[in-house]
Amino acid sequence: MRLPPPRPLSAAPGWLLHPLRWQRGGPVPWPAMVRGALGMGPVLALCLAAGQPQAGVLAGLGAMFAGINDRPGTWRSGAAHMALPALAGALGLLLGRTAGPWALPVLALVGLVSGAVSVAGPVWSLAGLQLLVLTAVGGGMPLTVPAWIGAAFFLAGAAWMLLLRLTVRRPPGGPAADERAAVAAVYDALADALEAVGTPAAEPARRALTAALDRADEALRLRALLRLPGRARAAAGLRTAARLGTAAALCEASVALLWEGAPLPPRIADGPRRLADAVRRDTVPGALPAPVSDTPARSAFDRAVLEAGLAFGAADPEAPPRRPRRLLVHPAGPAGREYGLRVAACVTVSTAVALLLHTGHWYWLPATAAFLVKPDFGPLFSRVVSRFVGTAAGVLAFVPLAGLLTGPWWPAAAVAAGGALIPFAVRHFALQTAVITVTVLAFVSVGGDRQAAASRLADTAVACALVLLVGHLPRLADTQARVGHRSAHALRHTRRYLDHVLTGPESEPRRAELRRAAYQALAEARTAAETAAVELHTGRTRDWLRVTTGAERIVDAATAAAVRLEHGAARPDAPAARRVAEALDAVADALDGRGDPPAGRPALEELPPDCLTLNDIVGELHRIRDLTTAA
Repeated sequence: MRLPPPRPLSAAPGWLLHPLRWQRGGPVPWPAMVRGALGMGPVLALCLAAGQPQAGVLAGLGAMFAGINDRPGTWRSGAAHMALPALAGALGLLLGRTAGPWALPVLALVGLVSGAVSVAGPVWSLAGLQLLVLTAVGGGMPLTVPAWIGAAFFLAGAAWMLLLRLTVRRPPGGPAADERAAVAAVYDALADALEAVGTPAAEPARRALTAALDRADEALRLRALLRLPGRARAAAGLRTAARLGTAAALCEASVALLWEGAPLPPRIADGPRRLADAVRRDTVPGALPAPVSDTPARSAFDRAVLEAGLAFGAADPEAPPRRPRRLLVHPAGPAGREYGLRVAACVTVSTAVALLLHTGHWYWLPATAAFLVKPDFGPLFSRVVSRFVGTAAGVLAFVPLAGLLTGPWWPAAAVAAGGALIPFAVRHFALQTAVITVTVLAFVSVGGDRQAAASRLADTAVACALVLLVGHLPRLADTQARVGHRSAHALRHTRRYLDHVLTGPESEPRRAELRRAAYQALAEARTAAETAAVELHTGRTRDWLRVTTGAERIVDAATAAAVRLEHGAARPDAPAARRVAEALDAVADALDGRGDPPAGRPALEELPPDCLTLNDIVGELHRIRDLTTAA
């Protein structure tokens, strides 16, 4: 297997450089900006015209949070990202309004739950954040309306944004076109990965392919949950699901090509490109490139392309069996407990300090801490710096604005402009913070408070200092649970996958399910490792990026083993396969903190000479063991 060259060392540590980087890219999201402009501003203006400023603020907050969660993706994924967090935010308002003098313990408990559920996926993480922030807002914001009416206004604002998401710039083909685009993106990512074989870009291309598969899989899973009636829609969905299943088979063969590491002729990517175009147009691909089966991996890929052509031409395709997605890391596991403790500690300390200071807007401290400390949202030091800089910029922009503009309608215009800018501002946390600061101060000014800017900046500074201190306490800053547990989880999925490949009964659906579970767990581990790599560490820590890279190569080697065995390679004897499986378990236990990494590993000479894939697995286990021992 071809290994990438070592990465050059940076002149400055990652935690210092991260705040200076754009954290997201892509084209300008014009449709989302239009939806944002039509969201908060008109809602607030309507309520001001009706003489209900508090209703306008609460509905505007609901629209603001829904606008923040208006992410790119399919029609159904957008609805899920906006609806579930909105329900959690309304529940938070109810909890906060009814907490009374018990605000401190209630926020501590909600912080624990909010952090723990973050490991269940991005939608649950957003829901946990809104639950926590709105609990603080409900406990501290002076409101005259009953709690349930306030929650209803909040939901009405979120529902308005959701309606805009479902109506503003719907694709010409409706939701089905969104889902076809997600599946076509898998074929495009596959073609990119094939073009990168034999180059240093091969492993990043494979990760991009895994991410595309995850997005398409999630889109079709949501389609099954939020299905619209109609036989034609059902047939179109079945066809799209079948084409995603075909893409998964092609991806397995492509991983074997990546593992072989030999550069491929440019024409090999033509087949996936034509299939991607056929998926988008919902047609058949036409003629596909002729096969050149000179290696087991090429034979497997050419056969998969042939089967794809047949599947695309089938009149009544059968969708592959789909099982409900399991949580990769259960909220009650080590990562969930660590997340929960970190969020709860920071929010509790911030709430206690805020209540001691008796500030008029005491809820700003715990709400700021909640935005900062969520470990899955990025490195803590970078977010603290960006939050303070963004708040200062927002205050400096708001003060002259509030001085120049007069009349009852300027807050509506200000929040309309903020709503339009939020979808663009998500490219960097500091920019997003600046836009939200102006928007929130405009909401506060609706109640007649135009002097809140200075206290907003002071409270942000206090919250940033508290989170920076508490969040880096030794127990709370340990990356073992956040990254080690995920890496161990991925290796255990890999062990099950390898067991099935080497000893299990031949079952393509089961093998595909195990392979997808392993790669999904790896994607979770990679994300956590990339965040840990740019965290500010107070002591020595393991090189988690190299650990997860080794785990990725192990899964790639297991996939290559499946392809090679299917095409006549000699099957290793049972003792050799068992030794490798035991070694995987031992390294996973060490990464999970359940024991020290054992010194013994299966030696390469103990395996049959033609078991190249198992030799790769053992070599990566050696490297992971060395990294674990060195730390």
